[in-house]
Amino acid sequence: MVNRTAGTLALVSLACLWACAPDGSGATGTAEAAERPTQSLTALAQPQVAQPRLAGARGADAPDAQVATPDVDASRRTAIVRAAAVVAPAVVNVSVISRERVRPQSWWESAFMPPGAQRRVAGFGSGVIVRDDGVILTNDHVVRNAEKIKVTLSDGRDFDAELVGTDQVADIAVLRIEGQSLPVAPLGTSQGLLIGEWAVAIGNPFANYFSDAEPTVTAGVISAVGRNLVPTSGEDGFYLGMIQTDATINPGNSGGPLVNALGQVIGINASIFSRSGGSEGAGFAIPIDRALRIADDLVDHGEVRRAWVGLDVEPVDADEWGRTRGVRVARVAPGSPADRAAVARGDRLLEANGRPLSGPLDFEATLLDLRAGDALDLRVEGQSRPVRMAAVALPSVTAERVTVLQDMQLITLTPQIKAERGLVSDEGALIASISDQLSSQLGLQVGDVLRQVNQARVGSAEDARRIFEGLRGEGRVRIWVERNGGYIARDLYWRR
Repeated sequence: MVNRTAGTLALVSLACLWACAPDGSGATGTAEAAERPTQSLTALAQPQVAQPRLAGARGADAPDAQVATPDVDASRRTAIVRAAAVVAPAVVNVSVISRERVRPQSWWESAFMPPGAQRRVAGFGSGVIVRDDGVILTNDHVVRNAEKIKVTLSDGRDFDAELVGTDQVADIAVLRIEGQSLPVAPLGTSQGLLIGEWAVAIGNPFANYFSDAEPTVTAGVISAVGRNLVPTSGEDGFYLGMIQTDATINPGNSGGPLVNALGQVIGINASIFSRSGGSEGAGFAIPIDRALRIADDLVDHGEVRRAWVGLDVEPVDADEWGRTRGVRVARVAPGSPADRAAVARGDRLLEANGRPLSGPLDFEATLLDLRAGDALDLRVEGQSRPVRMAAVALPSVTAERVTVLQDMQLITLTPQIKAERGLVSDEGALIASISDQLSSQLGLQVGDVLRQVNQARVGSAEDARRIFEGLRGEGRVRIWVERNGGYIARDLYWRR
């Protein structure tokens, strides 16, 4: 997602690139270069078709530029052309109005700017329609903090979009629009991608700066798969197990599809590796299989239901070249799938579901694509056969919830939930949900563990319910909670 200032600079850069092209061909050079590898050896051996001369320099023997043989016309309709024609109608522009906090740029501004000042900003990105009921995939960072979302189709139609849900971990968001005769993109798979096969990126890098809503198409190849990106200063979080491509991905392409030569969506464009702010030949897309699993969870359940195996890993010692092979098991939760599969602390894991592990991020990328019931095969150093376990739903998701004070839900802390959340306490009541109003009144938040109310110890969610129901009269109540690995106290005035 980019703001309008960045879009304007990008448009100026585009104009410069067009004007400075050595042959005046502008943007067609990329498409011509991308076309060559698809030609057969027989075609390459054929005589080359003469290029038309400039209009003022045509001789009597110059070929007529207006006449194209059927063979030449057919050769222009490459797999890339066909793939773009199939998917482009389902690619949309996503325009967003959001609020952002204003940061003072000088002492003068900080002196007169009210605390927490905000301003409305406009941004844009791309998306792709994946279901005929108007479900659209895009990036979470495109629509984050959005107050209003507008979707524009390639035929110029505008729709107000509903935000179905988002997942910041995978940077996926799901929108829905209501409309008739909506185009839908064919969906492929990110499994079995070939390094070097064609990849086509489609999106709207300049939003409404052009006079039409037609998306932009760039072509390249699959450069790598399974890439893990670690954020640097000023960037968002980790991207795991990504598809890398050299198809040009500009900032406004975020959320648009990455397509194979068959015209099938294989990824959702998410980021670029750049030191200048523009494309430098390294773009990254979220695998479509992962994006669709997340979309199904958000549409069907309103949340992402990730899997859990009860296993934490840590890096192994690097060799003299700084390379590592495998990861070491750091913790195994009691009663977890990993525990039942006899995986032990200190074991060295070399592969997960056939993927070589060079560090903890590789293992986390494998877990990110698992759902409850999926199998996880681990190759353990020193064992001849893979260790298989079945992933389960997160313990905190399946645990029984107890409602307290009408707007707060608690779950009893267990060894499995402690391991899942990385908590310190052995017992207590974990806050699974709480209303904004009650959170503000009590100073509590989701993820806090209630440990004590006044002098009463909280050992479970039921303990917390009984303690709060037993409070009578009025006066100060002190609540002790675990938060971020430490313990804090919250005081509130109670009256009943």
